[in-house]
Amino acid sequence: MATAEIAVALPSLVLITAIALWGVRAASVQLACTDAARSGARAAARGESLTAVRELVERGVPKGAAVQVHRDGAVVRVDVSAPVAPAAAIGLPAITVHAHTAAETEPGVPPTTTP
Repeated sequence: MATAEIAVALPSLVLITAIALWGVRAASVQLACTDAARSGARAAARGESLTAVRELVERGVPKGAAVQVHRDGAVVRVDVSAPVAPAAAIGLPAITVHAHTAAETEPGVPPTTTP
């Protein structure tokens, strides 16, 4: 009797564990994107080239992440979006996490924009 109950409950436990691990991974990717966006905004506000800022941010995020950097006369904005796919066995669609950071531009830094 106990074997039958375990056989019924085991797939549910595996599914719940897989979903929980996916949630932890999504939180980890969110933190990585936020940290990378924050570092990129600080570097851009100091006057680093936007190409160097973009490379700095891309090193800290997972592959497939979209990075946008915009600098105007007063503010630098860095936006990062990264997809987080679940395990194939779960059958759920991927989610996308976003991070947005802004920093005041240091005096004397010229405004530029890059997609």
